[in-house]
Amino acid sequence: MKKVGCCYHPKLPEQFGPRLAEQLCEIAARQGAATWIASAWDQEATRAQMPGTDLLISVGGDGTVLRAAHALVPHDTLLLGVNMGRLGFLTELDPREAQERLPEILGGAGRIEERAMLHAEIVTQAAGDGERPARHDALNDVVIGRATLGRTVQVAVRVDGALLADYRADGVLVATATGSTAYSLSAGGPVLPPESREILLTPLSPHLASGNSVVLPPASAVEVQLAAGQQAALSVDGERDIDLAAGETVRVTLSPHRVRFLRLQPPATFYERLARRFNWLMPADPGGPNVARVALREEQPA
Repeated sequence: MKKVGCCYHPKLPEQFGPRLAEQLCEIAARQGAATWIASAWDQEATRAQMPGTDLLISVGGDGTVLRAAHALVPHDTLLLGVNMGRLGFLTELDPREAQERLPEILGGAGRIEERAMLHAEIVTQAAGDGERPARHDALNDVVIGRATLGRTVQVAVRVDGALLADYRADGVLVATATGSTAYSLSAGGPVLPPESREILLTPLSPHLASGNSVVLPPASAVEVQLAAGQQAALSVDGERDIDLAAGETVRVTLSPHRVRFLRLQPPATFYERLARRFNWLMPADPGGPNVARVALREEQPA
């Protein structure tokens, strides 16, 4: 790898975030790579460095990985997450592992895991909003939701032109497989395999309607139209909130872009993390599985 970049969470303490990024870049430089460092929150600076970058190292948590992913589109740069927070689904190594294993990574170790992205477009714009960004890519999810606390939003949802549902709800969430373990899961949606390209559609707290999720084929197009008199906001990966006016339509499809994660752990590690994060495993029984049954069968003396 000839060019390596490091982006970090700017709110991490100096000795953890920026300093670790510097140390990783120093290791890469000793291996002959050109290096650069930027805050993951400075998207302009990060994007300016992306051409020709072979590996982007994200130092932070899953939120930092999301920002790094936005910066590397449309490049085919590999993304490696170094976890500085809690248990992360998107990060791969802890700081010590990253420093120890970076030389072998630069030598070609690891496997590539491709994650799908969504493309959201505001296809009908209200008058006077011509300067508002209309196209957005998301790694996790796109949410068309209420703009005001305490109020619901009324929308019509179409899939490939066919009306699927009219919802009065907190919003409608469209997620990738990556996003299926985030907001969508909290809303009752299923978990999709990491490299799945299916699209997940989930209503958020619908009023007097089914809250079931729908798993759609990769080629599907989802259109969410605001009803008359409604106001809402478009949220992309929880980072950008764009105001939507009554009657506007947001069209969501699979993006032509994808994120290429560099992985060193086996694929099954994803399910181990899932089980730990959501406490799906029963605590170990030091007495063994049959101790309670044996105790129940013991007869008291006459």
